[in-house]
Amino acid sequence: MPKYVVRYGSMRYLGVFSSKGSDYRRGTDVIARTNRGMESGEVLCEATEQAVAQLTDPQRGSIVREQSEEDRREIFRLLGQQREEFEVCGKRIAELGLDMRLVDVEHLYGGERVIVYYLADERVDFRQLVKVLATEFQTRIEMRQIGVRDEAKLLADYGDCGKPVCCNTHLSEMPPVSMKMAKLQKATLDPSKISGRCGRLKCCLRYEYDTYQELRRELPPVGAAIITENGRAKVLGHEILAGQLLVETEDMRRVIIDAAEVLTVLGKGKSAAEKAPPSRTNGDSEEQ
Repeated sequence: MPKYVVRYGSMRYLGVFSSKGSDYRRGTDVIARTNRGMESGEVLCEATEQAVAQLTDPQRGSIVREQSEEDRREIFRLLGQQREEFEVCGKRIAELGLDMRLVDVEHLYGGERVIVYYLADERVDFRQLVKVLATEFQTRIEMRQIGVRDEAKLLADYGDCGKPVCCNTHLSEMPPVSMKMAKLQKATLDPSKISGRCGRLKCCLRYEYDTYQELRRELPPVGAAIITENGRAKVLGHEILAGQLLVETEDMRRVIIDAAEVLTVLGKGKSAAEKAPPSRTNGDSEEQ
């Protein structure tokens, strides 16, 4: 029985789904049975050992069929119904005076449940809200508290780069990002320029970080004494991608040289990350 990696739900979950002998190509829209009920989804690839190894605790389910025109019309109808349910839910939250902010409402294709996504600083007693909504929508209500990065995943459209935000396209998990990554890549430390739509550090700061680290390990550390063909010098800084060093020579001149010109490293010194002062605004703490 063939298996496929399927993406489904507003939160873009990934799961390994079995099929009843049918073959599906990448990008095929399907109706699938998940642990939440009947849902629409998209086939990404075959669930090979290599593909499954890239997933963290994937959900399991089964593909029922490829989406038909009738299925697509029903999905379109549900999108309109979700907007109405969002308005109703917002009104009921206001009427009950609950300290929470409604973010989105998801109505599953099979109608088994309506999922309400919300933000809240503290624990919210939403039992009365669930009773009211269950009566109005005539289905099971699931309340799900999310964070600001999840909010961007649900609602954001385009980033500063002009492309659709990563969290709402290809990212299945949002990686931890820290100011240390921005410092190493010599990105501006202006929070307004390195923050994404969620207000946290941009996920793309994580993409090239491992490469920067690997390339930096091949360079003499900042503070190290080195010997070149032109004499002794001290490393003051790195141009990591260019493979160059900012050095101070014995006659106190500051020049940029290629790392290949270094004949000997006399002292280890300190890495740039160790020498960099802590940020007063964000520090080096990771953002989840």
